[in-house]
Amino acid sequence: MALTIMSTNEAELLPKREQLLDIIRLQTNIAQLGLDLGSVMALVVDRTLTLTGADGAAIELAEGEEMVYRAASGVAAVRLGMHMSMASTLSGQCVRSGQMMICNDTETDPRVDIASCRQIGIRSMLVLPLLHLKLCVGVLKIMSRQPHAFDEQHASVLQLLTEVLGAEIFFAAKYATDDLFYRATHDEMTGLANRALFLDRLHHAVAHTKRSGTPLGVLMIDMDGLKAINDRFGHRAGDQAIRAFAERLRGILRNTDTIARLGGDEFAVLMQPVPDTATLFRNVERLQAHLNLPYPELDFTVAGSVGLAMAPLDGIEPEILLEKADQAMYIVKREHKRQ
Repeated sequence: MALTIMSTNEAELLPKREQLLDIIRLQTNIAQLGLDLGSVMALVVDRTLTLTGADGAAIELAEGEEMVYRAASGVAAVRLGMHMSMASTLSGQCVRSGQMMICNDTETDPRVDIASCRQIGIRSMLVLPLLHLKLCVGVLKIMSRQPHAFDEQHASVLQLLTEVLGAEIFFAAKYATDDLFYRATHDEMTGLANRALFLDRLHHAVAHTKRSGTPLGVLMIDMDGLKAINDRFGHRAGDQAIRAFAERLRGILRNTDTIARLGGDEFAVLMQPVPDTATLFRNVERLQAHLNLPYPELDFTVAGSVGLAMAPLDGIEPEILLEKADQAMYIVKREHKRQ
């Protein structure tokens, strides 16, 4: 039997013992989260920073002709939910080729969107395809403020993750579009998330905040005057009002926010990411103002009252955040009644 001797250069490319143990623990955590794709991706990008020493990490999924930031941490966090053309990005080229891409310097590499990189101060990137049965579903990308920050050793570490992550994304996306799954997690009347899905995402978001310290906003929203509409115009008109109110929420809030109908005239929103407290307050004020604008499609008046709680400022447990947001909402509702 021949004994193969590994060269020094080959040995240097292998993940270190502690990195291997971290990857094994991460793979176990992924398996425990099951088909909760959002939590899996959030966990991976958080832990990838520790594994590689990168300044930012992201998972971009291929959706049509666009790459969409579905999870992001570090300097990339501000891009969560952003859509970018597949044709103009290094991530898009990675998806189309199915091959790893390294950019040593964004200032000199013609393959990258230099303006986008400059916005968050990125100078180098490593992009790996997320493959399942030769189908590329997206990419795992790490970023650095320094040029020439990544090499084959970083790639060897992340490649141990990409196969399991690619399969997880493939199956989670498949089941997420299944009709039975959709009906179990969404409100039939409005198509918004239902209470069960909202609470599940809230618990995972709070866990993420505990790990990373990044803030999140929880809104409780109540329709004003729905009972009067039902009494005067009938429940069919009330249902019409609920659907119009839900569409107004969709039109104002971001794709990254989870909007839910908890039941009756009660709605909730999980706002992520939150860049800072001042921006969050401005967004809530804008939401409140838009909810109370006229609804041209309705023959009666619809309005809403919005209450806000913010983690970790107002607490770090889901129940406390919901209670404080609810209390804030009732203060606003009483003010509306006095007007």
